[in-house]
Amino acid sequence: MSGAVPEPRVRLEALDTLWVQVGGTVCNLACTHCLVSSSPTNRTHEPMSYDEVLPYLDEAVRLGVREYYFTGGEPFLNPDLERILEAALARGPATVLTNALTLDRATCERLGALARRSQHSFDVRVSLDGADAASNDAIRGRGTFDRVVRAIARLAEAGIEPVVTVTEACAGAATADGRRRLLDLLRGLGLGRPRLKVLPVFRIGAEAARSRAYESWQRLGPGDVPPGGFDHLPCSTSRAVTARGVWVCPILVNEPSARMGAVLADALTEAPLRHSACWTCHVEGATCRT
Repeated sequence: MSGAVPEPRVRLEALDTLWVQVGGTVCNLACTHCLVSSSPTNRTHEPMSYDEVLPYLDEAVRLGVREYYFTGGEPFLNPDLERILEAALARGPATVLTNALTLDRATCERLGALARRSQHSFDVRVSLDGADAASNDAIRGRGTFDRVVRAIARLAEAGIEPVVTVTEACAGAATADGRRRLLDLLRGLGLGRPRLKVLPVFRIGAEAARSRAYESWQRLGPGDVPPGGFDHLPCSTSRAVTARGVWVCPILVNEPSARMGAVLADALTEAPLRHSACWTCHVEGATCRT
């Protein structure tokens, strides 16, 4: 009887980046393409308190982590977030990923002040899925486009030029014309040097129901190992933490087999590339980093 074909594995070259699922899977939206199916009622991962995050930040410093990313769910639903960001920025550069719906003027001004007094760089990454309400709201929910663009303008006024992330669930986002329309929108909102990040869709979570799940052939095998190995993948230099422990990456926090342990020291080993989402990272050259 022949055994199962072993999946390729990726070596952890260095733990440079720590992802923190600070918002858990709780969100004020239920986007139709969300790879972790975040929603107002999804409690798969609970938001992380300051006291839960701080030990990971301290361990990360000891292990040589150089930058921190905070994601969810929606991070700004977490009442401890600004305190957590300040603690992270005392240790290194930090980025928070948000849908921006809660970013009122006062919050933006506090974030601007936080960025100005920090010795490390601070980025806010805002999700948008279209250059107009019709395309964005079909994915992210009715009325979200107008609220997000107002928040982007407020951030710019407060001295923060956010990175705007759009996925290929937005038709044409990856084309030259699609990028031009999005960049023109951002310039019109007051961003002098707009930054745009276009990500592929991962056919897991809500996206699998919106369009389709992965085909059986969309999976890495031994023959897919490139000459230099898989050091181009994010999991060669990063790990993710949630209220339930350490995971190989922020994309796979709903995959039980992607959990690596309780503390970062448990996750300093190579990881199997057994999930179809790994195929997308490899084929598309995707990276979650800004």
